[in-house]
Parts: sequence; C-alpha cells; structure tokens
Amino acid sequence: MVRYLSLMSFTDQGIRDVDQSSTRACKFRAAVEEAGGKVLSLYWAVGEFDGAFVIEAPDETTATRLLLSLGKLGNVRTRSLRVYDEAEFQQVLGGA
Repeated sequence: MVRYLSLMSFTDQGIRDVDQSSTRACKFRAAVEEAGGKVLSLYWAVGEFDGAFVIEAPDETTATRLLLSLGKLGNVRTRSLRVYDEAEFQQVLGGA
C-alpha cells in the first residue's frame, strides 16, 4: 500500500458550494474504498490551504487515478506528497 498526503485549496466552484463539502468528502471516501484504499484522515483548515487528507491506496497508479478524479470534479486543487511511515522509510534508507 502507498500513502499520499494532499493539501487542498478550494476552487471558485468549490468555495461557492462549500456547504456541500461533507457530502463531497463522503463520496470521495467511497471512491477510495471502492478502489481498494482508505482515507486515513481528513481535515478542513483555515490558512494557506483549505484542508488536508491522507489516503492509502493499493499502488501508485490507483492513488494517482484517485487524485486526478478528485481534481476533475473541479471543487479543489491538491498538492500531493508521497509519504512513508517510519518502517517504510527505514526500508528506503536500507536500499540506498
């Protein structure tokens, strides 16, 4: 499984329909689960970004597909980072 941390910013469309954020989040969670993944955390924020979430997906392709599908809806733009837990990062370091 791979994990991605995504920082979200509302688009003009997304902020106009901000009251639908919870409904959209439920639909995104369902799409992630249908793809064999999981939303590990989801937060709305005040500041430079409007929210953040962490997803876990079976592979890089699935994670990318999910993030692109979210972007295509036009409500948020994301900045995404591939993240590693401590054990995974130790594996990365051990392979260097």
